[in-house]
Amino acid sequence: MKQLLSNTELFALLQTIQQSKHIVICAHRGPDGDAVGSSLGWADYLTSLGKQVNIVLPNPFPDFLRWLPNSHLIHFYVKHEAAATQIINQADLIFCLDFNSLSRLQEMQTAVARAKADKVIIDHHLDPDHTCAKQVISFPSASSTSELVFRLIHQLGGFDSMTRNGAACIYTGMMTDTGGFTYNSNNPEIYEIISLLLTKEIDKDKIYRNVFNVYSADRMRLTGYVLYEKLHFYARNRASIFTLTREEMKRFNFIRGDAEGLVNMPLQVKGMRLSISLREDTERDVVRVSLRSVDDFPCNKMAEEFFNGGGHLNASGGELPFPLEEAVKTAERAIEAYNEKL
Repeated sequence: MKQLLSNTELFALLQTIQQSKHIVICAHRGPDGDAVGSSLGWADYLTSLGKQVNIVLPNPFPDFLRWLPNSHLIHFYVKHEAAATQIINQADLIFCLDFNSLSRLQEMQTAVARAKADKVIIDHHLDPDHTCAKQVISFPSASSTSELVFRLIHQLGGFDSMTRNGAACIYTGMMTDTGGFTYNSNNPEIYEIISLLLTKEIDKDKIYRNVFNVYSADRMRLTGYVLYEKLHFYARNRASIFTLTREEMKRFNFIRGDAEGLVNMPLQVKGMRLSISLREDTERDVVRVSLRSVDDFPCNKMAEEFFNGGGHLNASGGELPFPLEEAVKTAERAIEAYNEKL
């Protein structure tokens, strides 16, 4: 397996960790499987070094990730702002995982920015902000931040002490950020990492079931409703848009995580290149945007240009601060602008 960091970079990271006692790990708002999995996996490693580690996330993660080992120890800024801020202020080192700019923390941004602790970014998104961190470990070609966490642990000599719980969290992050290894996962070394994680006796089949086979009957009905009533095709049926309103989510007893994976389903249609999901946020007055694509269609560039977002070539997201009807018009303009690539 190729080394992730040069000797100089590795020594700088190791020295920063060794000089710290109270460490905070944070990840982006709306944490997904990779954000949570990489945070828990990195915490597992740092704890093995005798460090006092806290994970503070801006808001809760989807319900289908609650089974992850030690996830019950995670603090949420939106639920206990004062306590979370105190934990952040007491840290002498803050790791920023799975985001490239403090703005991705949204309401937690100010607390982290004002903290006196050194900050280290570990991420796989484009264009990291080097001004907000002492060290930036950024590899956009990686499948996930969880992959980067594994590589760092391995290069730091921590693999032998990796626990089964830590391995399960890292595997979950890699699996979810690649759609079950169906995109952004052609690097052979990804499967070398998986083989090493399996030596920790994780049950990858059960992990898959824990993540993907835990939906309610209401979620199944929501899926059918979206596919039959809400899905619209564009540009010779090579692109699609569907919307979800707060009222529709209420009708189907929506819980956090029920929209997970819906945006991938239109790509099962033959010839489809792009799928766009527009969903009214249940907490803020914005429309959340998810984009998925296949082959070389650059949904990350579309997300940056039209949806105040970004991400990866085939999986990106963003948000729009106006009504759903206007969001649909914006998505239609985006499809028209990228029509030649479809």
